[in-house]
Amino acid sequence: LIDTTPLPESIPKVEEVGASSAPLMSASYFIGARCKAYNDDYMMCKTEAHGRGEFECMKEGRKVTRCAASVIDDITKNCLQEFRNHWECLEDNNQQLWQCRKWEWKLNGCVYQKLGLEKNIPGAPEHELPVHLRRRQIYSQNENGVIT
Repeated sequence: LIDTTPLPESIPKVEEVGASSAPLMSASYFIGARCKAYNDDYMMCKTEAHGRGEFECMKEGRKVTRCAASVIDDITKNCLQEFRNHWECLEDNNQQLWQCRKWEWKLNGCVYQKLGLEKNIPGAPEHELPVHLRRRQIYSQNENGVIT
């Protein structure tokens, strides 16, 4: 079922991000870094609307979408090969981040160097090396594809 009813003119129009789950996962921490203020505004609106607010929070939601699309666009313009290698690895490995650290490190370096965005995991213990920076992963896969 598709609702073809046009939105009110007060709701700003925005193009969809146009990415599948693997590219979105690959870029998610960078989207979070750049779009935090918009995400916070949207979540505050939803909280104040007690989890509802579909129309009341649409302006804030559209800002989140535009910001996320701008991050994806900037990454593809500046780090296309690193981005593609990482999200294709995620796609091929059931979106298990630990399987794709080699490509992730290259993507993180490129995005930091060219866009100034860093991957930070919210709530990660400050006194420990973040999981995505560890050279030896807890899980690994041997040449037979067996997880050890």
